[in-house]
Amino acid sequence: PVQLVESGGGSVEPGGSLTLSCTSSGYTFSIGYMGWFRQAPGKEREGVAAIGTDGNPTYADSVKGRFTITRDNAKKILYLQIKSLKPEDTATYYCAADPHYGDSWYFLTQPGKIGFWGQGTQVTVSS
Repeated sequence: PVQLVESGGGSVEPGGSLTLSCTSSGYTFSIGYMGWFRQAPGKEREGVAAIGTDGNPTYADSVKGRFTITRDNAKKILYLQIKSLKPEDTATYYCAADPHYGDSWYFLTQPGKIGFWGQGTQVTVSS
């Protein structure tokens, strides 16, 4: 079975940084799109970053310049580096992957058919 396991979340002060990791198993890492979503209490799930097998990233406008998504195909790990954290970044962050999406923006904005999700890792930003 496919497993996506996030790690790296935690509590940080505004302005701080975190790097989230998503370790995959059972998933063919060399195909499709992978990405990160987040959901804050009482809010809808939001796609924040996606990356294809070519390594080209796509970001939501709300995180451009502060979030960096990368993938290590050899280790089968997806990363999300977050800088200059803000209280509004507080959310549960989920890793997602699907071999069938053909477009990164569609992956971020129409996630209903994404096949594989991790269990989430909590990021809390407060002073």
